[in-house]
Amino acid sequence: MSFLEKQVFQFVKEINSLQVGFFLILLVQLSNVSAHHSHANLDRNKVIVNKGVVVKYGWSMPHVYLKVDAPNPEGKIVRYSIEMIHPPGMLERGWTRRSLKKGDLVTWSGARDRNPDRYYSGLNWLEKSDGTRLTLKLTPDVVTPSKDFSGLWSRHLSVPKRYLPKDDWPFTALAKENIANFDSSQTPLTDCVNPGPPKATILPYPMKIIRNNDEIMTINYEGRDMPRTIYFDQSQPAGEPSILGHSVAWFEGEELIIETDNFVADRWGTYTGVDSSDQKRLIERLSLSDDGLAITIEMIVTDPVYLTEPVTIMHKVRKLADRQLVQVKCTSESAKMYLTGS
Repeated sequence: MSFLEKQVFQFVKEINSLQVGFFLILLVQLSNVSAHHSHANLDRNKVIVNKGVVVKYGWSMPHVYLKVDAPNPEGKIVRYSIEMIHPPGMLERGWTRRSLKKGDLVTWSGARDRNPDRYYSGLNWLEKSDGTRLTLKLTPDVVTPSKDFSGLWSRHLSVPKRYLPKDDWPFTALAKENIANFDSSQTPLTDCVNPGPPKATILPYPMKIIRNNDEIMTINYEGRDMPRTIYFDQSQPAGEPSILGHSVAWFEGEELIIETDNFVADRWGTYTGVDSSDQKRLIERLSLSDDGLAITIEMIVTDPVYLTEPVTIMHKVRKLADRQLVQVKCTSESAKMYLTGS
């Protein structure tokens, strides 16, 4: 018997001594952890509590994950996959890339897969052998209001999830065909490819706005090393076309206006399931709340290849505690689990 198996069976023995069997399945209401992509296959009304040994702790984009050797309901040691959320979100909840390591003995609770033969779960909480407990609950922190749009921002909690294409947009025939054949496996994230704006802005990952000086503003998207430069000098020449395009900005009263063109074709560059072409044009109107803790963003997209007329996307972001950005490499293993849960 291997070291890992011995450790796990020791846990099982302890569980037996408490007369709760090899494996405890609790029929409880799941705490308000958001579902996301592969999490759709979880049974939110059935939560498992299990113990095992960490085999791998993947701190990578698009989601952090665990591989744990633990007993199944029959007492056989199997390898469970436990998926969480993206690294920036994990940091906001008190986790780091050093929270766990291979060989750690852990107990965890999470919604189980609907398929009983599939050893996959979400996570509500995890407890290490030293008693340290980690959860996916947001950790309150001191947030400094912004006075000029600068700072670290993330999708506002009031914004709905956007995991399906819009069904009421004025699509061209090409776009309608793409939407009719929509499948979540088409997301560029499974190939570790990141789309440009507006999709880059509405993804649930933080972004940092930096007012470099009176001539330049920078938007850095966390977990995606793709800084977007915005020029207040409208005569600034455009460079080579890119997924980020060429952006110029100005103020209308207290409202910040950003106009972007010079794009390249971009998979899902406009919205979930909605590609964009090199003819895309984007106007963003940003309004800072009176308390400096939120930004409302109105995004007007024009793209004659996919849209018969302009569409408007309303978005809102909330201020986070200021910190350094985390740029974490995307891995194919994490991307696959993000989509399929395997």
